[in-house]
Amino acid sequence: MRLILTIAALLCATAAQAETPRDFLTRFEKEAGSAASAERGARFFTTKQGGEWSCASCHTERPTQAGRHARTDKPITPLAPAANAERFTDAAKVDKWFRRNCNDTVSRLCSAQEKADVMAWLLALK
Repeated sequence: MRLILTIAALLCATAAQAETPRDFLTRFEKEAGSAASAERGARFFTTKQGGEWSCASCHTERPTQAGRHARTDKPITPLAPAANAERFTDAAKVDKWFRRNCNDTVSRLCSAQEKADVMAWLLALK
């Protein structure tokens, strides 16, 4: 009986850690100290930020569709949560990919406001 209770507790704890794309939007807005703008997010996503790439270089200007890595040509599943329910459900992955992709496109970490804005835009896509 004790083993069953322990397993049940672990399963509940794991389920409680699952996050949603809206959770990330809320987190980034809180870190930024202001509301997100889907319009700013769309502009940030599609504009080259001083380098040769924008987010859209790999994720396409319509991230409800699959993309391809600009350098390796590796397929990328759709980024928008409406087209890919697995996106933005794991904090470690979200943090890793924002860090990596921001370094590739803007040569620095993205601000919490930039992340919030991009999340707002991605959530608005259907």
